[in-house]
Amino acid sequence: MTKQYWLMKSEPDEVSIDDALAAPKQTVAWTGVRNYQARNFMKDVMRVGDGVLFYHSSCPEPGIAGIAEVASTPYPDPSQFDRKSPYFDAASKLESPRWTLVDVRALRKTRLLGLPEMRETPALAGLLVLKKGNRLSITPVSAEHWRVIEKLLT
Repeated sequence: MTKQYWLMKSEPDEVSIDDALAAPKQTVAWTGVRNYQARNFMKDVMRVGDGVLFYHSSCPEPGIAGIAEVASTPYPDPSQFDRKSPYFDAASKLESPRWTLVDVRALRKTRLLGLPEMRETPALAGLLVLKKGNRLSITPVSAEHWRVIEKLLT
């Protein structure tokens, strides 16, 4: 199977690249995804070892903050069953969970590659996170875009 690449958004107040690097085995569960398309990427398409651009969102300076990888096969997101969680879903049942997640292993923190710099890079013109109106928390990244971003980060 060909390795695939993803951009995964996280609010740094919830889980930052630093939090992921400090976690046991540098791995965090990607909880709280409540969009069917993003969920389906994790459930049906992502594979262990796929590359991840760890993106900080909903913060003063959004952008790529680190490199990570998919570290597990998909499994039910436990936050959907936790009544105290902001991600609780009363319609989701233990016998047929609605929401799935994967674990993500942080590999390294990078300099912040912000939206203005990405927009100014012609080779990234088709990157989904740069498209107007795109609010998905998980988007595929082409191998070519991945290579361009890696070069920008070195």
